Amino acid sequence: MRGLILFAHGARDAAWATPLQASAQRSRELLPGTVVELAFLEFMSPDLAACGAAMAEKGCTEVDVLPLFLGAGGHVRRDLPAQVDALRLAHPGVQWTLRPAAGESPRLIEAMALVALDLHQAPTAAP
Repeated sequence: MRGLILFAHGARDAAWATPLQASAQRSRELLPGTVVELAFLEFMSPDLAACGAAMAEKGCTEVDVLPLFLGAGGHVRRDLPAQVDALRLAHPGVQWTLRPAAGESPRLIEAMALVALDLHQAPTAAP
């Protein structure tokens, strides 16, 4: 069984995760038969270790970890690889694959440019 962990930073405000939860739900719809979960670096639950353990318990043998970060800063370059290595040690029967940050995808770059265009061209509200 395959799994996909959408990994985000997290925030103190629970409403911050609303678009990420919607993205996880849409991913579940697009990937039937794949276990899709959301995990967070800090402030929110579950963290990557707990999410990964749950994936292994559900029987996932291949899990992709996709950082939902716009760029590959320190968390993506240093913190996340160390956490994925810890998953490999804790669950050796699972193949863990760390994917590039979502913000590096040409599709997301194009989508952000189109949103910028839409919002730039939208009429402004009167003061």
